[in-house]
Amino acid sequence: MDTTMDDQMPQQKRKWPYIAFVLLFLWLFALMLSSFISLFAGIESDSLGGNVAIIPVKGVITGDPGSGLFDEGASSEEIVKLIEKADRNPGIRAIIVEINSPGGSPVASDEIAQALKKTNKTTVAWIREIGTSGGYWVASATDHVVANRMSVTGSIGVIASYLDFSGFIGRYNVSYERLVAGKYKDIGTPFKEMTPEERVLFQNVLDDLRDNFIDEVAANRGMDRKDVERLATGLFYLGSEAKGLGLVDELGGRGEAIAYIEQKEGIKAQVVKYKPTPSFVDILQGAFSEQSFHVGQGIGDALVEKGKTSSVQITA
Repeated sequence: MDTTMDDQMPQQKRKWPYIAFVLLFLWLFALMLSSFISLFAGIESDSLGGNVAIIPVKGVITGDPGSGLFDEGASSEEIVKLIEKADRNPGIRAIIVEINSPGGSPVASDEIAQALKKTNKTTVAWIREIGTSGGYWVASATDHVVANRMSVTGSIGVIASYLDFSGFIGRYNVSYERLVAGKYKDIGTPFKEMTPEERVLFQNVLDDLRDNFIDEVAANRGMDRKDVERLATGLFYLGSEAKGLGLVDELGGRGEAIAYIEQKEGIKAQVVKYKPTPSFVDILQGAFSEQSFHVGQGIGDALVEKGKTSSVQITA
């Protein structure tokens, strides 16, 4: 019996490479199938025509291109392309941005907002559950803002945070050897305590970002800057309260957004959803990329990237 088992062991070991190959093949086939489905779904959406484009802005807003498979954020690069695509389409009369986002990178949020303001189409923001910070920045750039009465919106303000490990590493007798060429090159590093001067510098950046945020909302909404400044405490509001404060035009959802467009444009709305259609290469790259499995928290990871010294996260 022992001899039989010994004979079977090498055979079982020889099977593992084939099993691994089959599993890898099936995985790649699933990725290809997903890519083709996404591609044909995009073609089908375009071929259906329509005169009102819905563009989703869901998840944390980032400037990174999405992988299309694991990515759960809203890529400003992809969203801007969709806005420009809808703007070039003569059959599209209006654009609805379907927002369900807590915000993201200040730069990425502004990129989407500027693209909406450049379009010649009627634009409507439809805030579902959440449209705060950068999400509201995007919404404010449209002609008309519709929000569910129980949605959360607003949160106009900026926050920065970082982890300070200086006390922790000191406790374990680990030292931080500072070697820089430039006084502020390691500003915001978690391995040393921030100096009062560095804190002032960061606060100035936050104040400037907040001022830009206020200016954009005031201009987009046609509100007095002082009124927006009073609201720019970082506090969030329910949709019903936001309407009373002038941040939202109408309470409702998709139906109200479409009704506004039909009345303004004098058309019978035929809705078509615009969404990114990643290629197989994009999906494959995303599957192997660290970014595919990273889900950002808050609106601003704009200053946090691999290889950068500063670990400060800025949220607007």
